[in-house]
Amino acid sequence: MGPGPSDVYPQVLAAQARPTVGHLDPLFIGMMDELKQLLQYAFQTQNPVTIAVSAPGSAGMETCFVNLVEPGEKVIVCRNGVFGERMRQNVERCGGVAVCVDNAWGEPVNPQHVEDALKKHPDARFIAFVHAETSTGALSDAKTLCALARQYDCLSIVDAVTSLGGVELRVDEWGIDAIYSGSQKCLSCVPGLSPVSFSPRAVTKIQQRKTPVQSWFLDQSLVMAYWSGQGKRSYHHTAPVNSLYALHEALRLLANEGLEQAWQRHQKMHQLLAEGLTKLGLEFVVAAPHRLPQLNHVYIPQGADDATLRSALLEHYNLELGAGLGEMAGKTWRIGLMGYGARRENIALCLQALTEHLK
Repeated sequence: MGPGPSDVYPQVLAAQARPTVGHLDPLFIGMMDELKQLLQYAFQTQNPVTIAVSAPGSAGMETCFVNLVEPGEKVIVCRNGVFGERMRQNVERCGGVAVCVDNAWGEPVNPQHVEDALKKHPDARFIAFVHAETSTGALSDAKTLCALARQYDCLSIVDAVTSLGGVELRVDEWGIDAIYSGSQKCLSCVPGLSPVSFSPRAVTKIQQRKTPVQSWFLDQSLVMAYWSGQGKRSYHHTAPVNSLYALHEALRLLANEGLEQAWQRHQKMHQLLAEGLTKLGLEFVVAAPHRLPQLNHVYIPQGADDATLRSALLEHYNLELGAGLGEMAGKTWRIGLMGYGARRENIALCLQALTEHLK
């Protein structure tokens, strides 16, 4: 019950154990086409460029930035936790100019602050923000922020590592231009893959670049032909075949449950956990309207030793809780309810273990 990787579905582990075939084998290519359709469903998009990058979510982040941001281009970067700061670092490594809009840790991105920055910097080309900030448990209003991007003729770059499959996310309806996620959070797949999707506007930006993408491996102009299925599929790299089996199965399970039903399940399990934590006297870092149901961020009660208690839970209950990150280190716990882990029996175990050890 940490902040990820989450518990993996047994069916996903079984899928990963299937015989390895070549990454240009007709059977594997057929599965890739299905996987692409399942990703489009999970993202709620019809974007043709919707793929799984052969690396974890951090590579998905870098994929979006290195393909879109060129030297000298200005990016409004929203920071309200650890991963917004990583966005800034990506912008600067691309040679871009980061204009930071900061909010307190535990708060969502403030759209008014973003609009103020856009008015002050009319030459900005992008807005980048974290939809679900894993370091704090805060959920930002992606729909409103992407509407601002369109209003000011910017492309949006969205971190959905912790939100995909756990809370409402509608790429096409909200006008998201570039989005990335991870396989190991609410999809409850094995770590190591990063679903990404680019809108037609974003693809046009990639195709019209004046400078080459500085990363050969992440250059989407080289990978698109492998995933697109239009004409002959060209070899780019050896795909992580068995991991993609696992992602296919995780996405199939999500589609079988139903996307909106999965969102509702995460919210219902969060409410059960929140009621129990409140009865134990634990206080949430994030105000109720902006809390992530899949990442419950609470203050450590006075007198409790962070490392000692988490070690005891791991040893006696086989239960993992996440430590605070950055300025929250040693002050908070991050309790995950992600995908297969968002179950009543896990909540009961967590509350019983905390009750016993906090006494």
